[in-house]
Amino acid sequence: MSLVRRAVPEDAEEVLRLRQVMLDAMGRTSASTDWHAQSLPVLRTRLADPEGDFAAFVAEHPERPPALGALVAGTLEYRIGRDGNPHGLVGYVFSVATDPGARRRGYARACMEELLQWFRERGAGHVMLTASADAEPLYASLGFTRDSDPSMRLYL
Repeated sequence: MSLVRRAVPEDAEEVLRLRQVMLDAMGRTSASTDWHAQSLPVLRTRLADPEGDFAAFVAEHPERPPALGALVAGTLEYRIGRDGNPHGLVGYVFSVATDPGARRRGYARACMEELLQWFRERGAGHVMLTASADAEPLYASLGFTRDSDPSMRLYL
C-alpha cells in the first residue's frame, strides 16, 4: 500500500484544514475562516475530476486517521510555447503543508514526488513554486533552483 494517494472529494475539508496550516505558517492568516465554506464546493468538484488540470496528493496522518498528515496541490497551466517548452505546459505548485504532528517524516516529500510525476505524465516543460526559507532545502533536494525572473502581482 502506498503512503501517498490522490486526494478525492471526501478529503476536501482536510485539504482546506492543511491549506490553512500552510497559510498560518506563512503569516497569511486572518481572523476568519469563512472562506472555507465558500471554497469547499469548488474544491470538491475539482478533486472529483481526475482528468482536469488540478491535482492534490495527500498522506494519511499516522496517529489520527482519517485526518491527513500532508498535502501537496498544484495545477497545470498553458502558456504559449518557447524554447525548452514548445508545448507551453507549466506545472505550478501552490499548496504544500504538513500537519504539525506529522512533520519530519518525509510525507511532504512523498506527496511532492507524486505531484511531480503527475506533471511529467501530462507533459509539463517545467514546474514553478514559491518557497519559504524553511522549505527551500526540500525543493532544492528535488532539483528546484532559484528563479531570477521578477514577479509582480495585482489583486483584483
